[in-house]
Amino acid sequence: MNEPSINPWLTQPPQSDPAQLLRFRDRQNAAELVAAALLHLDFFSWLNENPKSDTQQIQAVYDFQPRPLDVMLTLFRASGLIRTLHGDRHELTDLGAETLVKGSPWYLGPYYEPLRHTQCTTDYLKVLNTGKPANWRSEQDGKDWHESMLTDEFAKSFTALMNCRGLALGQALASVLRVNMANRKRFLDVGAGSGIYGSALAAAFPHLTGYALEQPPVDAITRQEIANHGLSGRIETVTADMFKDPWPDDVDTILLSNVLHDWDFPEVRRIIEKCSETLPQDGLLVIHEAFIDNDKTGPLPVAEYSALLMSITQGKCYTPAEYGSILEEIGFSVGPYLDTTADRGMMTAIKK
Repeated sequence: MNEPSINPWLTQPPQSDPAQLLRFRDRQNAAELVAAALLHLDFFSWLNENPKSDTQQIQAVYDFQPRPLDVMLTLFRASGLIRTLHGDRHELTDLGAETLVKGSPWYLGPYYEPLRHTQCTTDYLKVLNTGKPANWRSEQDGKDWHESMLTDEFAKSFTALMNCRGLALGQALASVLRVNMANRKRFLDVGAGSGIYGSALAAAFPHLTGYALEQPPVDAITRQEIANHGLSGRIETVTADMFKDPWPDDVDTILLSNVLHDWDFPEVRRIIEKCSETLPQDGLLVIHEAFIDNDKTGPLPVAEYSALLMSITQGKCYTPAEYGSILEEIGFSVGPYLDTTADRGMMTAIKK
């Protein structure tokens, strides 16, 4: 029996750039994070009265947790509302002082009043204080994104959401990886979702075979989508919990595409440790994400996306340096960050 032909759209990138449409979706919660700080916490008036306060002072005064506070400060820096000085000390910019401090003639607090009591705004207050993600889309069933992904209906809808985005992003990733993949033979796509990123690699590099690792119930979706792409003979779907279960180890490349941003530092470190345990010497690790700049002043679209992730997952968008420090400690040689498309990028690391 002949193998099915590979989906031609996997190797035909779009002529247009989807970045702006993705930004509309990715920034959907950023205004509510500003509203939470402005209306409920009066953060900008406090910083105006306490200029050059450092992050630890802010954390102590407001009882914030480190992860969401980092995301909030990054968003405000990227938006031009605050600047961070030497010694991790923060102060308002002219824009922040003129528009967000009570008593200023240009104060915009009333403009944000309609957001004061939205579920998303009040969820941010809880996330800042607890560090725990809010309910997905602020729904009433009490489940955050991680819990929701264990249900069939949600897993199907969310995987479809990510799959449509991944077609263009996966092809751009494959293009940037062309030199890296020349001598690679077998990859492992961890937290594969629909399998779109591993499928894009397999379509771009006919010499590659691989695995797509996912937990139930997403694994069934992964398997079907890979079949739809005509790649069942080259990509095997492995059902496993990426934290608890063994990974296939007959691979020379591991792909972490849009995986690490769902987790806090301890989980990020554990995932990278498992990559090290799995890869042979000179094995390649590829991290594909939306990255914050190392100085955490932008890019603004990624800072806005990080605000969304901070609310609904246990993670955020990280910098290349944050990943790099973990990779180096664990025993990887870290490569440079490279842009791909639509505010996304990638970095590679080689196991020593």
